[in-house]
Amino acid sequence: MEFFRIKKDIPFMKHALIFNAISFATFAFAVFFLFSRGLHLSVEFTGGTVMEVAYSQPADLSKVRDTVAKLGFPDVQVQNFGTARDVMIRLPVQKGVTSSQQSERVIGALKAADPDVNLRRTEFVGPQVGDELVKGGLMALGMVVLGIVIYLAFRFEWKFGVAAIIANLHDVVIILGFFAFFQWEFSLSVLAAVLAVLGYSVNESVVIFDRIREAFRRFRKMNTHEVIDHAITSTMSRTIITHASTEAMVLSMFFFGGPSLHYFALALTIGILFGIYSSVFVAAAIAMWLGVKREDLIKTARSETDPNDPNAGATV
Repeated sequence: MEFFRIKKDIPFMKHALIFNAISFATFAFAVFFLFSRGLHLSVEFTGGTVMEVAYSQPADLSKVRDTVAKLGFPDVQVQNFGTARDVMIRLPVQKGVTSSQQSERVIGALKAADPDVNLRRTEFVGPQVGDELVKGGLMALGMVVLGIVIYLAFRFEWKFGVAAIIANLHDVVIILGFFAFFQWEFSLSVLAAVLAVLGYSVNESVVIFDRIREAFRRFRKMNTHEVIDHAITSTMSRTIITHASTEAMVLSMFFFGGPSLHYFALALTIGILFGIYSSVFVAAAIAMWLGVKREDLIKTARSETDPNDPNAGATV
């Protein structure tokens, strides 16, 4: 489906160096903030107190969250589990405050707001659990990266695999850089969004790479710059429709999904925007600079090298 068709190819690669310089600067700032400020990790990674409370009526999560936040826990996680009357509260670690002291303060404030609330369970989740989650997350990220490189190397050519993974890691680091700079809470849901962005971004790169291979076959007189410009331009309509539809869904989660989906949707929004950018100005440009050419993607028939063959120039 195409809502519009661009008849003249846009010279994207003419400005590739400028946009990649901007991209490199953004990447460098992201790395700097990651090392200087670090990520603001959630309870799942750092450890903390987990409380389960029960209400006689369906709980107002916003009211519970506000009540606990007033005690000095701005990063508290509040969610239902089981039924609408059962609430799980996750509190981050505080220096000089024990888990029992935290739970006593919280249940006291909740009872002041609603005397019918009852404490079901409280326990401390140690940092060892957080270490295991960090290792599992890094392992998952490494497996995704390896899988993408192998897939693109087999489907296209190793230069495309290298270009795509650099572009995708560029997106991931920039997302993490935003979270480090603004000190947004980095939770397991955000990690899931980062992994989703990897798959989403590589899909856009694959579409463009496929059009590049197709253009090399159809337009034999075009050089590499022109082929890439044509491939990107021909996918513009599809890109706008796909990403606008996806972003509409993500924004609905951002505005109406509540605090539990807020940072998840925010990470996806950043990833989608930079994923479009990286697929065009990072992945395609790097593939071009690595020297991708027609011969890398099209197997030439033996007769093409034989000047006496009347079918010379045919490709298979």
